[in-house]
Amino acid sequence: MNTLSNHLRSIPAFGEADPSNCEREQIHLAGSIQPHGALLVVREPDLSVVQASTNSADLLGLGHAPCGSRLASISAQLEQRVRMHLGGRLDRLPVAFRCTLGAPEQAFDGLLHRPSCAAGLVIELEQAQPHRALVQGIDTSLRQLMDASSLRQLCDETARVFKEISGYDRVMVYRFDEDGHGQVLAEQREAHLEPFLGIRYPASDIPQIARKLYERNRVRLLVDVGHAPVPIEPRCSPLTGEELDMSLCALRSPSPIHTQYLKNMGVSATLVISLVAGDRLWGLIACHHSTPRFVPYQVRAECELLGEVVATRIAALESLVQSRAELLVRRLEQRMIEAISRDGDWKPALFESPQSLLQPVQASGAALLLEGESWTGGEVPSSSHLRAIGRWLDSLPRQNVIACNCLGDHAPHLEPLRDTVAGILAVPLSGQSGDYLIWLRPEQVRTLTWGGNPFKPVETSDDPSQLSPRSSFSKWHQLVEGTSQPWSAAERTTARLIGESVADVIQQFRAVRVLIAQQQLNRVQAQVQDSEQPTAVADHAGNLLIMNPAFERLLPCSGPTPRTLDDFAQVLQPAAEVRLQLGELRRTHRPWRGEVTIQLAALEERSFLVRADPVLSAPGEALGFVLLLTDMRQRRQADAARSRFQSQVFEPHKAMAVPLESEEDLLYCNLFSGLVHNAQLAALEIADGVDLERVPDMLDGVQASVSRIAELLEHLIWYERSPARRRH
Repeated sequence: MNTLSNHLRSIPAFGEADPSNCEREQIHLAGSIQPHGALLVVREPDLSVVQASTNSADLLGLGHAPCGSRLASISAQLEQRVRMHLGGRLDRLPVAFRCTLGAPEQAFDGLLHRPSCAAGLVIELEQAQPHRALVQGIDTSLRQLMDASSLRQLCDETARVFKEISGYDRVMVYRFDEDGHGQVLAEQREAHLEPFLGIRYPASDIPQIARKLYERNRVRLLVDVGHAPVPIEPRCSPLTGEELDMSLCALRSPSPIHTQYLKNMGVSATLVISLVAGDRLWGLIACHHSTPRFVPYQVRAECELLGEVVATRIAALESLVQSRAELLVRRLEQRMIEAISRDGDWKPALFESPQSLLQPVQASGAALLLEGESWTGGEVPSSSHLRAIGRWLDSLPRQNVIACNCLGDHAPHLEPLRDTVAGILAVPLSGQSGDYLIWLRPEQVRTLTWGGNPFKPVETSDDPSQLSPRSSFSKWHQLVEGTSQPWSAAERTTARLIGESVADVIQQFRAVRVLIAQQQLNRVQAQVQDSEQPTAVADHAGNLLIMNPAFERLLPCSGPTPRTLDDFAQVLQPAAEVRLQLGELRRTHRPWRGEVTIQLAALEERSFLVRADPVLSAPGEALGFVLLLTDMRQRRQADAARSRFQSQVFEPHKAMAVPLESEEDLLYCNLFSGLVHNAQLAALEIADGVDLERVPDMLDGVQASVSRIAELLEHLIWYERSPARRRH
């Protein structure tokens, strides 16, 4: 209990944090709003006001505090607008409407959402702005963004499009790296402003709790950093006894630390659009202005729609890069297999054209450590140093991919090698110690440009209003030594693929050695036996010589153990196809690639990719045959996700199935069809990517993006139909 109490005391309330504990500040419990709007919380089903911002009476022209009143007595039109949306989903994306209220009567734009089942309904109201025709502008911007063929071009076009839409002094596309630090990848700015392009900002600038809110609430507007927050009264809800969850509130006051941060930058107003690419917060579109600036709902909705398009395109482009890498890997594998048949060995083929091994991961050197020997290409250290690197890799916990860009920090005894080896990317090739494929990068002495000194972020004060998260944003240059260029996620995935391909070839080659070097049978058999890949080796007559434990674990507990290739038809399904293909393998020596299933238990059936190859001593003469199985679960999950996506991608169309009342309604529906088509193209590129483990989450992310787009467009259609909007 004491531990829990201490933990709760360590969580600062909104406005009570300092830079040392702002990671835990409850910024979603702000209890106040920006003064350009008003907020009401109403009880269901009578729609009586239970909480209100203290400016609501004056801003809405009510003449009295609204708490205790029913919406019908405040404005019949407001009450009507709210009731018409009560049956919809209000917990993910606020619904927009326009209405008139107050004396004298004024037009207001409203946003409605439900923070939780028991907390009532939140109504946010802003004074309405002149109508803006959106559809044609969105369609034009969409085409410009979709024409981008690279990530760099997409970011540049995004900054240009969003500056044109928003009118802010500066628009930046900002990407997070794996450590949470951010970098400005693209920028559009007024000519008199200092450029921020390429500048980095430390992860501490954006606390994790804020990043979580960026994922949920994709657009955040701060009209004036110098505003005086308007409290919500009562602070705790009469319905729940707790503070109002303002995660989805457009008017929510930002943290005092954040506003001070912006003041220190010389920024007076911001608009931030989240880029959630597939399954993660990839970055932000950050718009800054030197004077206070209000952006109406329609423009914010346009920005959110295009932000979803940009994020989906980012996911597709990143997957396309990985697909190209996969093609390079397959070509490399084919070369090794051909070398086995031609030269009796595969290792020279791996290094005969070093760039084909180095270029996919942008390495300067590569080394194969296998069975106590080494082969190299490009710039590498001596053999003794390579063996030392192998011993260091052996000391690490077992991983599919090992990546570091500062070897001296992890292995100080290897620091003198930094001229050649500052960064290492390695994949283990077997269960044996010392067997690795390694890529190397030399030290890259770099000057990183930060927006202020990232290592001196905190200037404390007893007065929260005087907090200075970072008082200087002058460019601060950091000289980085002893490190290489970091390995990207795509490069690590490519290395894993190449490693898996080489491991497959090694396994086949070891199986060949079982067949052609009987005197080494015990040693090589142990290597095959230790492999985690299910492997079976048969002689020229089809009699099994080896079936390793990984294969045996897949066999049913009951039933006879296979003794020949033909016996596999008893455990691999479909039996008739397996019998036919293995018979063809023995008779014609034609390799077989196919898909089989194995009944592992009463209710579990698993799919495998089967790879069956002859081992030839001369044309037409087989020494034997090698059978390898690869688990298809990840591919199955990816395929299921793709099928699920294709079946569900038009589900949001139901949300768009509103009666068409005008030509503009039809334009919105046509726009939605175009956006769905964009999502389908992105999904195809993602599904063809090489990182199968991430495919389901990434496709789910695209589906979620389509659903958000459908809701936004539906809200815009209803908003456009508001009689109050048409009169203004």
